[in-house]
Amino acid sequence: MTTKSAPTTSAPPLRKAPAVHSMKPRQLTMMGLGSAIGAGLFLGSGAGIQAAGLAVLISYLVAGTLIILVMWALGEMAAANPNSGAFSVYAERAMGRTAGATIGWLWWLQLVVVIAAEALGAAGLLFSVWPVVPVWALALLFMLVFTGINLAGVRNFGEFEFWFAILKVAVIVLFLAVGAALLLGLLPGVESPGAENLTANFAPQGLGGVAAALFVVIFAFGGTEIVSVAAAETEDPERSVGKAIRTVVWRILVFYIGSVFVIAAVLPATSTSLASPFAGVLDAARIPGASTAFTLVAVVALLSALNANLYGASRMAYSLAQRGEAPRFLTRLNGAGVPLPAVAASVAFGFIATVLELLFPDRILPALFQLVGSTCLVVWGSALVSQLILGRRADRNGVPLPLRMKGFPGLTVLGLVLLGLIFAVGFSAEGSRVQLLSTFALIAGITLACAAGARISARSRRVE
Repeated sequence: MTTKSAPTTSAPPLRKAPAVHSMKPRQLTMMGLGSAIGAGLFLGSGAGIQAAGLAVLISYLVAGTLIILVMWALGEMAAANPNSGAFSVYAERAMGRTAGATIGWLWWLQLVVVIAAEALGAAGLLFSVWPVVPVWALALLFMLVFTGINLAGVRNFGEFEFWFAILKVAVIVLFLAVGAALLLGLLPGVESPGAENLTANFAPQGLGGVAAALFVVIFAFGGTEIVSVAAAETEDPERSVGKAIRTVVWRILVFYIGSVFVIAAVLPATSTSLASPFAGVLDAARIPGASTAFTLVAVVALLSALNANLYGASRMAYSLAQRGEAPRFLTRLNGAGVPLPAVAASVAFGFIATVLELLFPDRILPALFQLVGSTCLVVWGSALVSQLILGRRADRNGVPLPLRMKGFPGLTVLGLVLLGLIFAVGFSAEGSRVQLLSTFALIAGITLACAAGARISARSRRVE
């Protein structure tokens, strides 16, 4: 991406974030990195290797290319118009009010469900190594703690998320170093597995396995788009967004592809250790306490994602309320400049889910994930379409942009083609087909509700 000096845009500026620009650029960068390095990598990468073996790297390269293009597109729009509604606002500017509201509510619902799942998942993992406090009590504690952190102000939230991300990055760097030493035969008393697993593990289930792994990988990359939401509360967003996105995208690829290569090289695709792949590699390296250590790391990863997702959900609710697409009371701020009712609304289901999961174990959240599991693909698609429309509009009007995506519009179109191929692959497999159809049914319901709300709002304004 390249930068230009003029900060103007092709339309009047939209309302800004709820608080002052108190998030530091380093916090924004680490938030984007930390939101993508979560349970999807620490736990989900094993499922991808089981499906595709070493060929899962093809899935990571396809998904990684897509997320880079999406992040470049979001970076261009966020630098021009930093707004807490991010891609929802950009969809509204490009495609109309109903489209913007639909994308905003869709992403909010996704995060609300994910927040609940992350609290319960972290509680379950912690209970497995420390069976003292019940799972429901741990989940409740996590919800209370992270609600408090989010209500304390964006600076405190950003600093907390910064150190969470630092811990995860440090663990991955250490893991890559140990994995490299193991593969090169540099660990005393431990025999290197050599290249045997690399050849035996390559696409054991053929193209179908690579396709199945693709959806596992897509889910792992979900959440990176939160950088565009946080940009509105970051110092000097025009410069910070570009730096954060350039840093995040290459680090994600290095960490993900490097880690998956090490895991696939050390563990066979049929290994039961792939249930917790990082711990499995460290066990193979004969490092004591590996399973417990990485279970705790996975807990931290889930809580970090919970923290970031609660922030993102509350800001999206705030933005929707600002634009008349949600109840107006959600725009109220507390003394720290945080939209308190929006945080409460975003976290409420997490508390309810804790009780529901106790009453109906393993039934509530899987059903909800069936609805929202593919929403990140729709959000990414809306970002690409919005950037294509807004970028062309700016070019027609001769309006310079502070941050411009390289290769526009060709790379944006490439992103849409990749997205179309992923949807085609998804509809070819029964499991992902049901998930996609459920997500599209949810989108249709939200769109109808938003369109009806817009008509009612317009009618009431005419009456007034």
